Amino acid sequence: MPSQMNPYLSFRDNAREAMDFYQSVFGGTLESSTFADMNMADDPAEGNKIMHSALTTDNGFVLMASDTPSGMNLNEGSSYSISLSGNDAEELRGYWDRLLDGGQMDLPLERAPWGDLFGMLTDRFGTSWMISIEGQDS
Repeated sequence: MPSQMNPYLSFRDNAREAMDFYQSVFGGTLESSTFADMNMADDPAEGNKIMHSALTTDNGFVLMASDTPSGMNLNEGSSYSISLSGNDAEELRGYWDRLLDGGQMDLPLERAPWGDLFGMLTDRFGTSWMISIEGQDS
C-alpha cells in the first residue's frame, strides 16, 4: 500500500456526533471503537468516548477522529484547514452545502483570482474547510 495522509481530528466529548455528521456529508463506511471497547477507559465515565474512528468514503477519502480524555490537554484552534478540491462541481458544492449546515461561512464560494471557485467555512464542530472547484464558471 502506498503512503497516505489522513486528517485526524480531536474532540473533547463529541467525536461520535461529529463523525456521524461527516458520514452524512461524505457517505462511506464509519468504524468506531470506544475506550471501553479497547479496555483503555481509566475513568469509567469516559468508557463510551471514541478512542478511534475512521470514515472511509467510496471516492477514497479517509477522515479519522477521537475524543480526548478529560485528563489530557486539547488545544483547539484554527491552525489547520481540510482542503477539498477537484473539478466535479456538483459533488464539491454538495459537500459545501452540507458542511455549512449549522456552520459559518468564512469566505463565500466564488471566483478566486486564480480562476477557480473557492470558499472557506467552519463547520458546526469548529473544523475549518476550504473548497476549490477547478475550472468552473460561477
